[in-house]
Amino acid sequence: MTDRPSTEDFLRLADPMRRELLAHCYRMTGSVHDAEDLVQETYLRAWRAYDGFEGRSSLRTWLYRIATTVCLTALESRGRRPLPTGLGAPSTEASAPLVERPEVPWLEPVPDGMVGAGADDPAAIVTSRESIRLALIAALQHLPPRQRAILVLRDVLRWRAAEVAEALETTTAAVNSGLQRARAQLNEVSPSLDDPTPPLPQDQREQLDAYVAAFESYDVAALVKLFTRDAVWEMPPFTGWYQGAEEIGRLITVNCPAEHAGDLRLVPVAANGQPAFAVYFRQGDTYTAFSLMVLTLAAEGIRHVAMFFDVGLFEPFGLPPTRPVEERASAAN
Repeated sequence: MTDRPSTEDFLRLADPMRRELLAHCYRMTGSVHDAEDLVQETYLRAWRAYDGFEGRSSLRTWLYRIATTVCLTALESRGRRPLPTGLGAPSTEASAPLVERPEVPWLEPVPDGMVGAGADDPAAIVTSRESIRLALIAALQHLPPRQRAILVLRDVLRWRAAEVAEALETTTAAVNSGLQRARAQLNEVSPSLDDPTPPLPQDQREQLDAYVAAFESYDVAALVKLFTRDAVWEMPPFTGWYQGAEEIGRLITVNCPAEHAGDLRLVPVAANGQPAFAVYFRQGDTYTAFSLMVLTLAAEGIRHVAMFFDVGLFEPFGLPPTRPVEERASAAN
């Protein structure tokens, strides 16, 4: 009979699961910063309790149970994290004054690399791109926390109802009822958890190249042509959201601080399993962190842009706060 590993072995065994646990906590909270803190709390609780781990379940299952409990406890004192489209207000006219609400705990994007959503990552079932898409994370925020946990454990992690009931200290009937209600609400989200996220086809990669070129040259007319007719643009912490390619073009014309080609620089990143860009704004001889945008593409064009005006997000994405203008000039040559 093999002895159970000692407490000293805990990190060696548990650390490889850190990224998937971060993805789990992110799905529960909608915040990359909160998720990092809650994973740390999960590991601390697990390390303290490791002597009592009897091995009746796998270490992975045990860690997920602790992480879920940690998330639910944290969510007792926190409100949901919305996007502007989730506040219930109608779309806004581009000419209307911007209304900023920095006190709202807005939804945050997550870097693919932090949650193992890269194409070659082996932990596909728990770090798949489908399960961290921005629209899905936003929809999860509308569920009560326990329903959110039930749906994530059942439909993302593929736990059996009895396993979820044990983890949440409830009945199988309650789990099945909660899952039915959660699925009914998530059915309104497109794409769903079951829809695959294939690699971008060539025409969509060309769309992204054209998008970058239009932004960096400050060609609003070219940008408008790249959006679908019913495209949506939103930009927390501003509460307004804007629908329609022409309306988005007017919004950029009225409110974007850029005036000339070269005022903006877009750096490609990967967020929520979707194309994304870090936006830098030129100030003298330096590009400074400005915003981070996550795009949703459709066959006919760009369908949705969420532009996050929170430069605190640059650090989780491994991005510097400033870039020299010379760096841009060298890349162009």
